[in-house]
Amino acid sequence: MGSSAASAGAESGLRRVIKVGTSLLRGSPERPTAAVIADLAASFSRQQRQGDRLALVTSGAVGLGCEALRFSKRPTEVVALQAAAAVGQGRLMALYQDAFAVRGLAVAQVLLTRSDLASRRRYQNACRTLEQLLEWGVLPVVNENDTLATDELRFGDNDTLSALVAVAIGADELVLLTDVDRLYSGNPRTDADASPIEEVRDLAELERLSHVAEGGGQWGTGGMTTKLAAARIATSSGIRVRLADGRDPAVLDALFAGEKVGTVFQPSSTPLADRKSWLAHALLVKGSVRVDAGAERALLQQGASLLAVGIRAVEGHFSRRDAVRVLASDGRELGRGLSTLSSEELRQIMGLSSEEVRRRLGAVGDAVVHRDQLVLTCLAS
Repeated sequence: MGSSAASAGAESGLRRVIKVGTSLLRGSPERPTAAVIADLAASFSRQQRQGDRLALVTSGAVGLGCEALRFSKRPTEVVALQAAAAVGQGRLMALYQDAFAVRGLAVAQVLLTRSDLASRRRYQNACRTLEQLLEWGVLPVVNENDTLATDELRFGDNDTLSALVAVAIGADELVLLTDVDRLYSGNPRTDADASPIEEVRDLAELERLSHVAEGGGQWGTGGMTTKLAAARIATSSGIRVRLADGRDPAVLDALFAGEKVGTVFQPSSTPLADRKSWLAHALLVKGSVRVDAGAERALLQQGASLLAVGIRAVEGHFSRRDAVRVLASDGRELGRGLSTLSSEELRQIMGLSSEEVRRRLGAVGDAVVHRDQLVLTCLAS
């Protein structure tokens, strides 16, 4: 991300990631999938000519595969979904290649799993590949590698993937195109009192809306919860997020022009740095440690490392250098980081002084999670 940000500063335009979901690519009799993609190509080409660097995160491989196989309904078994994605991914890329070639744009397929971004080395490799494509003026078309991804290696949704891609390329803006016109205070389909929200100004307001979505019945079980999670990832890394109705073929041009459509999530005024953002959002968390009140104060107020003496419980099974959540005694997440010790080792020495830890485990460092390998994720930070 560091090199991306430097390159972005030298460009005349902005860096933007646009995410298009299955609900839009499914199309309709009035506007089939090919027409949706043709409209995207037209908007993208106009904006690239103005100097913007764009990346596209797309869904749709499984749906197109099911259509090609003439399935009456979407499979539920993982292996069937993976096979359908294998059929549909080629069809999806062919549609993008044909539509963008007409506009004189080259596209590149980039397929990712969670493990590609959870490894620091592979994450940096992905950043460099995306950076090179942008420098060449090639449009990265990013999708989750549904053919290979297992449940534990999935992003879970392409909203999360789009936010991580935006962070990886140092984007200025993430655009989430969906099938509603903006964010509402509740589910507008079932709540007559739901009011439109044009702007979300900070992480505290976003956190409150996320809690409403999680407990909000149908609104919480659909796509809005994942979009709010994506907005949290992006805005905490200094990226503006725009959410708008992708069913309108003119909406992308309006967003590119800066018009007030949909909902805008303003970026944090104190964004996370490159490595801290990766620690907070890209890692696969393997377990957690609960800390006492003294350790919580030291972490939040003094920027300290986490020592064994402050740990009261260890949850899950993890190895050295795995990612863990750091939890308060009441279960609130305080942060995430890389553990220097395994869960088995920590269970032997939690609550002990550094001197006693060395007597039991030998030559190990004082910090269980060093402050350089820890990012605070609670609002109090």
